[in-house]
Amino acid sequence: MIDPLVRRVDPDDGDDLAQLELLEVEARAALVGQRGGERWLIEHPEVGPGWADLCRADSSDVVVGHIGDTIAGYLAATLGPDGIIRVDQVWVTPNARENGFGDAMLAAVMERARNAGALAVQGESLPGDRHTKNLYERAGIVARLITTYREL
Repeated sequence: MIDPLVRRVDPDDGDDLAQLELLEVEARAALVGQRGGERWLIEHPEVGPGWADLCRADSSDVVVGHIGDTIAGYLAATLGPDGIIRVDQVWVTPNARENGFGDAMLAAVMERARNAGALAVQGESLPGDRHTKNLYERAGIVARLITTYREL
């Protein structure tokens, strides 16, 4: 097992931003064909070239899990005025899974949120996305609402 390294994204580091853009494309492609995936993609626009702005926003926290200069995953979260830190995106590239990157990134964001006065953490996972559900459950984040949907 690898000891995951986690750090905040440097919004002025072009390599970080380029890797984030590529990982976001990979993450979004993985949602195609998943139950609820297409709807999630519509409701959550691609950050794309806007990563630098997101990383600079006062209410945002964007961290990466990395091995050397290679980013293996990312987590983007937003602290709302209600005191809830919302995990907007979390992704670990499949080849790097089962090494603790997701846990380490989530723990880092939760710790900073707690220190900033956040009251709770909230995340989303698609039905059948066992990796994300397990990540949240290991951190003590449990389901409190199940939203259903059907196109007419």
